[in-house]
Amino acid sequence: MPGSLLGTEVRRVEDPELLRGEGSYVDNLAIEGVLHLAFVRSPFAHAEITGIDVSEAEKADGVVAVYTAADLGLPPVRQFMEVNRDCVRPPLAEGRVRFVGDPVAVVVAETRAAAADATELVDVDYEPLDAVVDPESAVAPDAPLQFPELGSNIAAGERDEIGAGVLDGADVVVRARIENQRVAVVPLEGNAIAVVPGGPGDEHDLTIHVSTQAPHALWVAAAKTFGLDRERVRVVAPHVGGAFGGKFGLIAEYEVAVGVARRLDRPVKWVETRSENLQSMPHSRAQVQYAELGLTADGEITGLHCRVIGDCGAYAGFGGGFALGPTRTMSQGVYRIPRISFGAIAALTNTTPTGAFRGAGRPEAAAMLERLMDLAAAELGMDPVELRRRNFLRPDEFPYTTVVGATYDSGDYDLPLREALRLAGYEDLREEQARRIEAGEQVLLGIGVSTYVEITGGGGGGEYASVEMSPEGRATIKVGTSGHGQGHPTSFAMLLSDKLGIPLESVDFVQSDTARIPRGGGTGGSRSLQVGGSAVREAGELLLRKAKELAASRLEADVADVELTADGRLGVAGVPTASLSWAELATAAAEDGERLEANTDFTPGGATFPFGAHVSVVEVDTETGFVRPLRHIAVDDCGRVLNPLIVRGQQQGGAAQGISQALWEQVTYDEDGNPVTGTLADYLVPSAVEIPALETANTETETPHNPLGAKGIGESATIGSTPAVQNAVVDALKHLGVRHVDMPLTPQRVWRAVRDARAGTLPSPWREPPQAFDTLPVRAEGPNPHADEAAV
Repeated sequence: MPGSLLGTEVRRVEDPELLRGEGSYVDNLAIEGVLHLAFVRSPFAHAEITGIDVSEAEKADGVVAVYTAADLGLPPVRQFMEVNRDCVRPPLAEGRVRFVGDPVAVVVAETRAAAADATELVDVDYEPLDAVVDPESAVAPDAPLQFPELGSNIAAGERDEIGAGVLDGADVVVRARIENQRVAVVPLEGNAIAVVPGGPGDEHDLTIHVSTQAPHALWVAAAKTFGLDRERVRVVAPHVGGAFGGKFGLIAEYEVAVGVARRLDRPVKWVETRSENLQSMPHSRAQVQYAELGLTADGEITGLHCRVIGDCGAYAGFGGGFALGPTRTMSQGVYRIPRISFGAIAALTNTTPTGAFRGAGRPEAAAMLERLMDLAAAELGMDPVELRRRNFLRPDEFPYTTVVGATYDSGDYDLPLREALRLAGYEDLREEQARRIEAGEQVLLGIGVSTYVEITGGGGGGEYASVEMSPEGRATIKVGTSGHGQGHPTSFAMLLSDKLGIPLESVDFVQSDTARIPRGGGTGGSRSLQVGGSAVREAGELLLRKAKELAASRLEADVADVELTADGRLGVAGVPTASLSWAELATAAAEDGERLEANTDFTPGGATFPFGAHVSVVEVDTETGFVRPLRHIAVDDCGRVLNPLIVRGQQQGGAAQGISQALWEQVTYDEDGNPVTGTLADYLVPSAVEIPALETANTETETPHNPLGAKGIGESATIGSTPAVQNAVVDALKHLGVRHVDMPLTPQRVWRAVRDARAGTLPSPWREPPQAFDTLPVRAEGPNPHADEAAV
């Protein structure tokens, strides 16, 4: 049997093509006769549409057509996840617009420039309405209503019956209003679609090239929306320039593109501009959390009371519903918490709809809980590390079912914490911190710790994979996950190479094409290796079994005596001269009129729960409020590590995004709902210069829920990094009396906290939550429907 590649660092096989500039994206597809789309978008956050005049635009050079909602007659947008089905979103606004950027009309032209120019000629009459732009104001009794027929701006909400009694008997209660700010996804490539109608004799009525994480989900939605047989529709995702959760489903602009292509019977293309991306790709996070933690005098947690408002934005964007789902599901974190009461509201606002972004509801839970732990440590005069350890769930308690109904598969929460503290040199850092304070230095040191657990690979969905061997001795993997930079071709080839004993360079990889792959769950929720990889492994096992039977018949041996040899052939044990290559076996199968192929649908035994510990080291200038991140140590446990190189890349990318949220990124609006951060000149995305040295390591606690023992890693470092950085900044100032600063930790916010602390005027981190929570229905008894789901 050849030596195994699994667990070794293998360079990504897909990178040379990308580095040479040979990637194929939607925007550089050469499609003959393609027309270009440009959208007329609302400049108002909330307004009635009283008239649309397209006559001047229709006369412009190069314009083929201009359409409004009345012209196309398209059905409502099918949201990827539904928060409230009564908040109907038309693909083009009908009668009312609900956020700046809401598409109102579409121009179709021979060139992109002609389409963009003609949008300026479409005359839309608006009657402005009062707007509401923050979720706390949205749930006030007198707030302007997005959907008057609902009677409020609460798209959904519920609370646990236990209520405030959860804190009874606590010696100490710490409280804070915590804002997990709205952020933009900002992938390198925005949304993009090209729709090609089929001609006479074509196998497909429609071919849709689209930048998406889940081609099969979009395929199903497109066929259903337009009443087409799925087999007559083909969806292909070429290379995708990043997604991070933001590219799911048949969005409004995609539905319009398909509708226009079918109406004109010509190919059309739409590629989002950067301004459009910041305005209309779903934002995420966007939670306001009112959290209270009860403890005994010696630091044992007695109860947790949470009330969370998730901002849906317009049209009940599904990101607002994360408060009710994954944020609640992960509210217990890594700790023993005997009682939890959780209430949540998904609120409608006149802002860009919200959706998923790396972590999708789980980072918000970890950030809330880890802030409370640091608040409690300061209140009790304990080291934040010691307080965490005192409340960790023990390794011998797994599998462990939490108070809110999630069943953790496996865990050893002190294991990554010990390693993170060792790598950081925690005690030395504390000594240096004390020295600077003692010396009265202006630039102080902060050390922030966070520990977390998250949920991945859940939702009950499986994954398809097939493996076929050619007479040339090449193996082709087809899989239903749809990678966009995570390293799927490399990881899946490693699994097959390990199973069949063939070299990586003999493995071809096919994904993201509904004409070649019958079904697939796409990529999201850190599911691809543990679910898709397990499917590839299983398909490889089935192929090997079939090959052994074929070899046995050709070599006149018993199947039990056929084995994989050290040089990657199938031979008879004890008979070195009796063996066949994979090419010979595939040829033999072809001679029998068959293919040497196997396929499977793998379903995991349940969701998995990765965990880890992060340590952030920052400097804070007390005179300017400027925060400089110095080091970031991430020790993440994703179960069995298949390729350390790919895992490290996921950790580094996730940590960079999490650090950026803590320090720089925030989408903001003025009081009328106009985006203040509508360009990358205003919305702060860091470069490599701003990101500190990232030190990563892993511990391995395998899961029993899949044969690889693997858990997700794609989102973990995002979850662990953000609260570590926030805690570090507050830690640098805690001797002044500062207990909490909301994200992003801008110089102005930090400077104000220092100023107020020195003046003795620090505001309380607590604020009473809106009365709307008191009106919520009590959560129904029975199993938690969200307990083992992985948010997108």
